[in-house]
Amino acid sequence: MTSQTFAPTVFQSFEEKADPKNVAPRLAALRGELTKAGLDAFLIPRADAHRGESVPPGEARLAYVTGFTGSAGIAIVGSKKAGLFVDSRYTLQAPAQTDTNKITVHEVGQGSISDEVALYVPKGGRIGFDPWLHTPGEIRDLANRLGSRATLVPSENLVDRIWPDRPAPPASTIELLGHNRAGKTPADKLADLQASLASDQADAAVLTLPESINWLLNIRGRDVPNTPFVLGYAIVPKSGLPTLFLDGGRITPELTRTLDGIAKLAKTNTLAAALARLGKGAKAVLIDPASAPEAVAATLRMAGAKLIEKRDPVLLPKSRKNDAELAGMREAHKLDGVALAKFLAWFDDNAPSGTLTEIGIVTALEAFRREEETCVDASFDTISGAGANGAIVHYRVTTKTNRTLAAGEIMLLDSGAQYLAGTTDITRTMSTGSSTPEQRDRFTRVLKGMIAISTARFPKGTSGAQIDVLARQFLWQAGVTYNHGTGHGVGAFLSVHEGPTGIAPRYTLPLEAGSVLSNEPGYYKIGEYGIRIENLIVIHDSSVAPGYLDFETLTLAPIDTRLIDKSLLTDAERDWLNAYHQRVLKEIGPLVKGKVKDWLKQATAAI
Repeated sequence: MTSQTFAPTVFQSFEEKADPKNVAPRLAALRGELTKAGLDAFLIPRADAHRGESVPPGEARLAYVTGFTGSAGIAIVGSKKAGLFVDSRYTLQAPAQTDTNKITVHEVGQGSISDEVALYVPKGGRIGFDPWLHTPGEIRDLANRLGSRATLVPSENLVDRIWPDRPAPPASTIELLGHNRAGKTPADKLADLQASLASDQADAAVLTLPESINWLLNIRGRDVPNTPFVLGYAIVPKSGLPTLFLDGGRITPELTRTLDGIAKLAKTNTLAAALARLGKGAKAVLIDPASAPEAVAATLRMAGAKLIEKRDPVLLPKSRKNDAELAGMREAHKLDGVALAKFLAWFDDNAPSGTLTEIGIVTALEAFRREEETCVDASFDTISGAGANGAIVHYRVTTKTNRTLAAGEIMLLDSGAQYLAGTTDITRTMSTGSSTPEQRDRFTRVLKGMIAISTARFPKGTSGAQIDVLARQFLWQAGVTYNHGTGHGVGAFLSVHEGPTGIAPRYTLPLEAGSVLSNEPGYYKIGEYGIRIENLIVIHDSSVAPGYLDFETLTLAPIDTRLIDKSLLTDAERDWLNAYHQRVLKEIGPLVKGKVKDWLKQATAAI
């Protein structure tokens, strides 16, 4: 993988195909299939069988039917009406992308669906679902809430029947990571996993999350946008090698030799039979009810397996980055810091003209990142929000929404990259001229929250839910807040959003040394502007307080001091910001030249 594989962001294609005008005919076609299948409604989740934030084009069923292209959501299409359920990140985006005359948009909690789903079927109606796209936990929860009002019925996917030009499954090259990048051999990782299976008295585990499989086997691929995944399934026995299930065409003699001694290979179309064999003899099989497909659980149950439902046993070990992974992450952030210095200098030079567009800004940033040959992709679709668009938390610019940044407006840019060394994610909110007292007040309160997390020290056993308030307290004092988490886990040349820990009320697991998290409080004034400041941080055992943890900041890019109300900062906060900027200059300064270096010196000047 080299820079040759970096795919520039596409602003027109699926977004254009997912036009609201397509909603009505596609709903009509799907309702025809409902009648044939004897169903009253059908569920269409955003997720694929691997629960990825990025899905292959052929798995983007929710966008195909509804037009909504966000990273989370679920629709129900009934015989007469349809609903789309999204969380607070997408309450502006979803109505803008779908046909609200045909689909009612509902706001629900993240990753959930409300009881209002029952309104889309007659009492006692039959709701079809694809068991490969829903987890056992989801199906149980929804069935319990529906009660006698409706019945959930496993079905083949009806959307696939009405999608004549559905893209083929991906088949990218599979890469084996060297020890210098992985830091631990697949054999050692497997031994640890099998020890955990023994403690759970499990005969085997079925892994379906690509980040878990890729990390365990030290492999990477390009099966989905933005994330270096190989998509597949794995069965890990309590002893011996795991079996990796891939689409048949990918299993070549060369790949078999590459993975010799690491994993056996089998075709995906043999998975069901392998699960059935595994279940015989009442074997104990561990699956994650929050991520495994219901189809996997149902096949094992029917074969007589004893299901052990626990969190994916790879997630927590994977989140604890080893020394090699952390060294790679630091290297990635240094490389990203160079690209960002070049970009931010370019932005400051051009933004006051009032001619930059959101797409032009994304294109420029990607060009600076592509100058580094080890940058292989963006880590997610860049959020490039000018003025009022910055208030849309997960805004994704398209050719239809592309906006020119006016001089004096605030610009919010949330972006990241996949370097061979590691994964980055950074948000900067930038000034383009004048700003209002309110904007400076909100920016400074967001900055204070970010600094509070950066400087936090807390006892081992503390969860992200417990420290989330540190980031919000200064906004709360002004009677405002933000409706997203403060931080998520980040993988090492893997997913930019990874579990199982983070900083938000929903993250109740204790934080552990080695985990890389984002630190990104924000403020959003609908219709006017958005503010977010994000650095990545890694958790360490405290060197001064035994039994405590604290953070190291990985991100190396200036924070726009022109938007700060200095009167709101304490001396300690000012000292932290000045020290951070001194570090940015020290580490990035020697790697840039000329006007960029001059700009960097000015941008990191003490306040």
